[in-house]
Amino acid sequence: MLTPGGVPRHVAIIMDGNGRWAQQRHMPRYAGHRAGVGAVRRTVEACGRKGVQVLTLFAFSSENWRRPRKEVGTLMDLFLNALGSEAEKLHRNNVRLEVIGDRTAFADALQARITEVETLTAGNTGLHLVIAANYGGRWDITQAARRLGEKVAAGVLAPDAIDEKALQGELCLGRLPEPDLFIRTGGEERISNFLLWQLAYTELYFTEVLWPDFDEAELDAALAAYRCRQRRFGCTGEQVERLRNA
Repeated sequence: MLTPGGVPRHVAIIMDGNGRWAQQRHMPRYAGHRAGVGAVRRTVEACGRKGVQVLTLFAFSSENWRRPRKEVGTLMDLFLNALGSEAEKLHRNNVRLEVIGDRTAFADALQARITEVETLTAGNTGLHLVIAANYGGRWDITQAARRLGEKVAAGVLAPDAIDEKALQGELCLGRLPEPDLFIRTGGEERISNFLLWQLAYTELYFTEVLWPDFDEAELDAALAAYRCRQRRFGCTGEQVERLRNA
Protein backbone atom coordinates (compact mmCIF):
# COMPACT_ATOMS: atom_id res chain seq x y z
CA MET A 1 0.00 0.00 0.00
CA LEU A 2 0.96 3.63 -0.45
CA THR A 3 1.07 6.47 2.03
CA PRO A 4 -0.48 9.80 0.97
CA GLY A 5 2.99 10.77 -0.27
CA GLY A 6 3.05 7.90 -2.76
CA VAL A 7 5.60 5.74 -0.95
CA PRO A 8 5.16 2.31 0.66
CA ARG A 9 4.19 2.29 4.30
CA HIS A 10 6.76 -0.36 5.24
CA VAL A 11 10.14 -0.91 3.59
CA ALA A 12 12.36 -3.88 4.55
CA ILE A 13 16.01 -4.04 3.49
CA ILE A 14 18.75 -6.67 3.48
CA MET A 15 21.90 -4.57 3.63
CA ASP A 16 24.28 -6.74 1.63
CA GLY A 17 27.72 -6.05 0.15
CA ASN A 18 29.76 -4.45 2.94
CA GLY A 19 32.55 -7.03 2.71
CA ARG A 20 32.77 -6.93 -1.08
CA TRP A 21 32.78 -3.12 -1.00
CA ALA A 22 35.86 -3.24 1.24
CA GLN A 23 37.58 -5.98 -0.78
CA GLN A 24 37.17 -3.99 -3.99
CA ARG A 25 39.12 -1.20 -2.28
CA HIS A 26 41.78 -3.55 -0.83
CA MET A 27 40.53 -2.78 2.66
CA PRO A 28 39.69 -5.15 5.54
CA ARG A 29 36.07 -6.30 5.74
CA TYR A 30 35.38 -4.29 8.88
CA ALA A 31 35.96 -1.11 6.89
CA GLY A 32 33.01 -2.05 4.74
CA HIS A 33 30.83 -2.58 7.79
CA ARG A 34 31.85 0.82 9.13
CA ALA A 35 31.00 2.42 5.78
CA GLY A 36 27.67 0.63 5.88
CA VAL A 37 26.71 2.56 9.02
CA GLY A 38 26.71 5.73 6.92
CA ALA A 39 24.31 4.11 4.46
CA VAL A 40 22.01 3.23 7.36
CA ARG A 41 22.01 6.84 8.50
CA ARG A 42 21.25 8.12 4.98
CA THR A 43 18.45 5.62 4.48
CA VAL A 44 16.79 6.34 7.82
CA GLU A 45 16.87 10.07 7.12
CA ALA A 46 15.55 9.67 3.56
CA CYS A 47 12.73 7.35 4.60
CA GLY A 48 11.72 9.78 7.33
CA ARG A 49 11.57 12.66 4.86
CA LYS A 50 9.59 10.65 2.31
CA GLY A 51 6.90 9.54 4.73
CA VAL A 52 7.76 5.85 5.11
CA GLN A 53 6.09 4.70 8.31
CA VAL A 54 8.18 1.59 9.08
CA LEU A 55 11.73 0.72 8.01
CA THR A 56 13.07 -2.73 8.89
CA LEU A 57 16.79 -3.37 8.41
CA PHE A 58 18.39 -6.83 8.54
CA ALA A 59 21.54 -6.11 10.52
CA PHE A 60 22.63 -9.56 11.70
CA SER A 61 21.04 -12.91 10.95
CA SER A 62 20.98 -15.95 13.20
CA GLU A 63 23.28 -17.60 10.63
CA ASN A 64 25.87 -14.79 10.75
CA TRP A 65 27.42 -16.31 13.89
CA ARG A 66 29.14 -18.72 11.47
CA ARG A 67 31.33 -15.91 10.17
CA PRO A 68 34.92 -15.46 11.44
CA ARG A 69 34.99 -14.58 15.12
CA LYS A 70 36.85 -11.32 14.51
CA GLU A 71 34.24 -10.12 12.02
CA VAL A 72 31.38 -11.02 14.37
CA GLY A 73 33.10 -9.14 17.17
CA THR A 74 33.52 -6.09 14.96
CA LEU A 75 29.82 -6.20 14.02
CA MET A 76 28.81 -6.38 17.68
CA ASP A 77 31.08 -3.45 18.55
CA LEU A 78 29.68 -1.42 15.66
CA PHE A 79 26.13 -2.17 16.75
CA LEU A 80 26.88 -1.13 20.33
CA ASN A 81 28.67 2.06 19.29
CA ALA A 82 26.02 3.02 16.74
CA LEU A 83 23.26 2.64 19.31
CA GLY A 84 25.19 4.96 21.61
CA SER A 85 26.09 7.61 19.04
CA GLU A 86 22.76 7.68 17.20
CA ALA A 87 20.29 7.36 20.07
CA GLU A 88 19.85 11.07 20.83
CA LYS A 89 19.66 11.95 17.14
CA LEU A 90 16.96 9.36 16.56
CA HIS A 91 15.05 10.72 19.54
CA ARG A 92 15.34 14.34 18.37
CA ASN A 93 14.00 13.32 14.98
CA ASN A 94 10.98 11.54 16.50
CA VAL A 95 12.20 8.09 15.35
CA ARG A 96 11.14 5.07 17.38
CA LEU A 97 13.70 2.24 17.53
CA GLU A 98 12.80 -1.40 18.03
CA VAL A 99 15.15 -4.38 17.87
CA ILE A 100 13.76 -7.81 16.96
CA GLY A 101 15.50 -11.15 17.26
CA ASP A 102 16.97 -13.35 19.98
CA ARG A 103 18.89 -10.99 22.25
CA THR A 104 20.01 -13.66 24.68
CA ALA A 105 23.16 -14.35 22.64
CA PHE A 106 24.33 -10.74 22.95
CA ALA A 107 26.67 -9.43 25.63
CA ASP A 108 25.00 -7.86 28.66
CA ALA A 109 26.23 -4.39 27.68
CA LEU A 110 24.62 -4.64 24.26
CA GLN A 111 21.35 -5.95 25.67
CA ALA A 112 21.28 -3.08 28.14
CA ARG A 113 22.01 -0.49 25.44
CA ILE A 114 19.21 -1.85 23.25
CA THR A 115 16.75 -1.56 26.13
CA GLU A 116 17.90 1.99 26.89
CA VAL A 117 17.39 3.22 23.34
CA GLU A 118 14.05 1.46 22.95
CA THR A 119 12.86 3.03 26.19
CA LEU A 120 14.14 6.47 25.20
CA THR A 121 12.35 6.44 21.85
CA ALA A 122 9.23 4.43 22.80
CA GLY A 123 6.91 7.44 22.70
CA ASN A 124 8.08 8.80 19.35
CA THR A 125 5.51 8.96 16.56
CA GLY A 126 7.61 9.40 13.43
CA LEU A 127 9.45 6.69 11.51
CA HIS A 128 9.38 3.30 13.26
CA LEU A 129 12.87 1.88 12.75
CA VAL A 130 13.14 -1.86 13.29
CA ILE A 131 16.57 -3.50 13.48
CA ALA A 132 16.58 -7.28 12.99
CA ALA A 133 19.59 -8.59 14.93
CA ASN A 134 20.26 -12.26 15.61
CA TYR A 135 17.01 -12.74 13.73
CA GLY A 136 15.82 -15.52 11.46
CA GLY A 137 12.44 -15.98 9.83
CA ARG A 138 12.24 -19.64 10.83
CA TRP A 139 13.14 -18.71 14.42
CA ASP A 140 10.38 -16.07 14.38
CA ILE A 141 7.72 -18.55 13.22
CA THR A 142 8.95 -21.21 15.65
CA GLN A 143 8.76 -18.80 18.60
CA ALA A 144 5.24 -17.75 17.58
CA ALA A 145 4.11 -21.38 17.34
CA ARG A 146 5.64 -22.14 20.73
CA ARG A 147 3.80 -19.24 22.37
CA LEU A 148 0.51 -20.40 20.89
CA GLY A 149 1.25 -23.93 22.13
CA GLU A 150 1.87 -22.61 25.63
CA LYS A 151 -1.49 -20.81 25.56
CA VAL A 152 -3.23 -24.03 24.49
CA ALA A 153 -1.45 -25.99 27.24
CA ALA A 154 -2.51 -23.36 29.80
CA GLY A 155 -6.12 -23.65 28.68
CA VAL A 156 -6.44 -20.02 27.60
CA LEU A 157 -6.62 -20.80 23.87
CA ALA A 158 -8.55 -23.50 22.03
CA PRO A 159 -6.59 -25.36 19.32
CA ASP A 160 -9.25 -24.57 16.72
CA ALA A 161 -8.78 -20.85 17.47
CA ILE A 162 -5.30 -20.96 15.95
CA ASP A 163 -5.47 -19.38 12.51
CA GLU A 164 -3.27 -17.11 10.38
CA LYS A 165 -4.30 -14.04 12.38
CA ALA A 166 -3.45 -15.71 15.68
CA LEU A 167 -0.03 -16.83 14.47
CA GLN A 168 0.76 -13.47 12.92
CA GLY A 169 -0.07 -11.77 16.19
CA GLU A 170 2.72 -13.69 17.90
CA LEU A 171 5.40 -12.78 15.33
CA CYS A 172 7.99 -10.08 15.96
CA LEU A 173 6.25 -7.60 13.63
CA GLY A 174 2.73 -8.74 14.42
CA ARG A 175 1.60 -5.26 15.45
CA LEU A 176 2.95 -3.55 12.33
CA PRO A 177 1.82 -3.53 8.69
CA GLU A 178 3.55 -6.17 6.60
CA PRO A 179 6.36 -4.91 4.34
CA ASP A 180 5.15 -3.45 1.07
CA LEU A 181 8.62 -3.23 -0.49
CA PHE A 182 11.65 -5.45 0.10
CA ILE A 183 15.05 -4.24 -1.10
CA ARG A 184 18.24 -6.28 -1.24
CA THR A 185 21.50 -4.64 -2.20
CA GLY A 186 24.66 -6.38 -3.40
CA GLY A 187 23.30 -8.29 -6.38
CA GLU A 188 22.12 -11.46 -4.63
CA GLU A 189 18.51 -12.43 -5.34
CA ARG A 190 17.22 -14.32 -2.32
CA ILE A 191 15.55 -13.43 0.96
CA SER A 192 17.97 -15.35 3.23
CA ASN A 193 15.59 -16.35 6.03
CA PHE A 194 14.40 -12.76 6.51
CA LEU A 195 10.75 -12.14 7.48
CA LEU A 196 9.60 -15.37 5.82
CA TRP A 197 5.96 -15.02 6.90
CA GLN A 198 5.73 -11.26 6.46
CA LEU A 199 7.11 -11.15 2.89
CA ALA A 200 4.34 -13.37 1.44
CA TYR A 201 2.94 -10.58 -0.78
CA THR A 202 5.75 -8.06 -0.59
CA GLU A 203 7.15 -6.57 -3.81
CA LEU A 204 10.79 -7.62 -4.22
CA TYR A 205 13.50 -5.30 -5.57
CA PHE A 206 17.12 -6.33 -6.11
CA THR A 207 19.99 -4.01 -6.96
CA GLU A 208 23.66 -4.58 -7.79
CA VAL A 209 24.64 -1.57 -5.67
CA LEU A 210 26.68 -2.56 -2.62
CA TRP A 211 25.21 -1.38 0.66
CA PRO A 212 27.82 1.30 1.54
CA ASP A 213 27.03 2.99 -1.80
CA PHE A 214 23.26 2.91 -1.28
CA ASP A 215 21.96 6.48 -1.13
CA GLU A 216 18.78 8.47 -1.63
CA ALA A 217 18.99 8.20 -5.41
CA GLU A 218 19.11 4.41 -5.13
CA LEU A 219 16.19 4.48 -2.71
CA ASP A 220 14.25 6.65 -5.16
CA ALA A 221 14.92 4.09 -7.91
CA ALA A 222 13.48 1.33 -5.72
CA LEU A 223 10.44 3.44 -4.85
CA ALA A 224 9.87 4.27 -8.51
CA ALA A 225 9.97 0.57 -9.41
CA TYR A 226 7.50 -0.15 -6.63
CA ARG A 227 5.04 2.43 -7.90
CA CYS A 228 5.02 0.65 -11.28
CA ARG A 229 3.94 -2.67 -9.74
CA GLN A 230 0.33 -3.85 -9.66
CA ARG A 231 -0.26 -5.57 -6.35
CA ARG A 232 -2.93 -8.24 -6.91
CA PHE A 233 -2.99 -10.25 -3.65
CA GLY A 234 -4.43 -13.22 -5.55
CA CYS A 235 -6.89 -11.21 -7.64
CA THR A 236 -6.72 -10.61 -11.39
CA GLY A 237 -5.41 -7.38 -12.83
CA GLU A 238 -8.90 -6.51 -14.01
CA GLN A 239 -10.30 -6.94 -10.50
CA VAL A 240 -7.61 -4.68 -9.07
CA GLU A 241 -8.39 -1.97 -11.60
CA ARG A 242 -12.12 -2.17 -10.91
CA LEU A 243 -11.53 -1.84 -7.17
CA ARG A 244 -9.14 1.08 -7.74
CA ASN A 245 -11.68 2.90 -9.91
CA ALA A 246 -14.71 2.13 -7.76
